[in-house]
Amino acid sequence: MLFGKLFHTGLRTADLASSVRFYTDVLGMVQVPRPPFDFPGAWLAPAQAGAEATIHLYAGDAAREPDGSVLTGSGAIDHLSIVCGGYSAFRAQFERFGLPYRENLVPGTPLWQLFVYDPNGVQLELTFHAAAEREPVPVISPERLYKPRERWFEPAAYRQFSTPSKDDHGRP
Repeated sequence: MLFGKLFHTGLRTADLASSVRFYTDVLGMVQVPRPPFDFPGAWLAPAQAGAEATIHLYAGDAAREPDGSVLTGSGAIDHLSIVCGGYSAFRAQFERFGLPYRENLVPGTPLWQLFVYDPNGVQLELTFHAAAEREPVPVISPERLYKPRERWFEPAAYRQFSTPSKDDHGRP
């Protein structure tokens, strides 16, 4: 038997365009070809040669509960952790888009972390190795320090990624 690496994460969304814009515009992922499933969705991959799709977005009926609702948040899964590079650049992106975020230095390790939510309320942990960052250790202000039980998701901050709905003739 072999238990291997995580292949991908499937996330449900009520607003596919908003989620795609967040993952591409803020996190720098790219949309990649997706099989012709019978429901809307998108596959996203890191913008690196040969990278596999690591985020699969499910929309439409595939994202809905039996009552028609679409769940939000991480539920029993606290967060998704993604290996990243460019700590300061990500932090600048979050500030540029006005997104709440948290920071952490993992004690006794060379790991730095940024925490942010996606538009669906799923908490993401971006993990960086100090040796690859080639910059001084971040100074974290007390209000930005990550606290495990704190929830700071602010849905209003993510409305900027939504596109106005249009009728069948393309009118808002």
